[in-house]
Amino acid sequence: MNDETAVEVTNLWKVYTEDDSLSIDVNNPDEVRSIEGSGDNVIATRDVSFTVEPQITFTIMGLSGSGKSTVVRCLIRLLVPTAGEVRINGKDVTSLDTEGLINFRRNEVGMVFQHYGLLPHRTVVENVCLGLKFQGVSREDRERIGMEALGTVGLDGWEDYYPASLSGGMQQRVGIARALAIDPPLLLLDEPFSGLDPLIKRNMQDELLQLQEEMRKTIIFVTHDLDEAIRVGSRLAIMKDGRIVQQGTPKEIMSNPADDYVRNFVKDKKKQIEHAEAQE
Repeated sequence: MNDETAVEVTNLWKVYTEDDSLSIDVNNPDEVRSIEGSGDNVIATRDVSFTVEPQITFTIMGLSGSGKSTVVRCLIRLLVPTAGEVRINGKDVTSLDTEGLINFRRNEVGMVFQHYGLLPHRTVVENVCLGLKFQGVSREDRERIGMEALGTVGLDGWEDYYPASLSGGMQQRVGIARALAIDPPLLLLDEPFSGLDPLIKRNMQDELLQLQEEMRKTIIFVTHDLDEAIRVGSRLAIMKDGRIVQQGTPKEIMSNPADDYVRNFVKDKKKQIEHAEAQE
């Protein structure tokens, strides 16, 4: 890894087995084939490698079951990889001990899920400040930072409300504000807008693009929506059956799909773009 790389994932595998104590050699083709032929084991990701440059939005896209969410959870060891290496800002995440992993999650990464994960018995600002509380930040400072984060996502005046009073889009903004409050160098967004109505989803994409222009974070964004992936991502990786089948800029992938799977994925979007250009 060099100064121009924020995230480096090398040969990442995640295999679910009925027997957690089972040792698997992913470099042995016969053993991999044996796993594939067993109904008790599932290969969720296989030999996934990619790098992410600092301060860009890297989008991982694929259909349900493609392995995209498994990858992002392996990045911070919410899931323990079966094999491979993850390095984030020069730190080997796969080798961190328990204390190191806790500190890494608290200070160096913010994560936003599809299902907001807000605590219903805490106010909006208390939810936003939760990570700061774990960091040991004083109450006065964390409330100040929390209010600033709420202002960043356009929720001034909502700090004393409870999550149940907010719309889905507003709750997702609270989740983003909570991630931003700890000022992490890396944001992981796992299908954050997929449960929202189309208009709200579009607005949230606009807000994310504006935030990225202002704050210049390294973002890994997971989605099953090609339009969304192309709209928010500087670079894009398409997954199928646990593998990355193609990665590059949206323009590169649209212009030169790697195989029939990618070609079928992008053909409708390509037609939309060509039609729009013809109307200009």
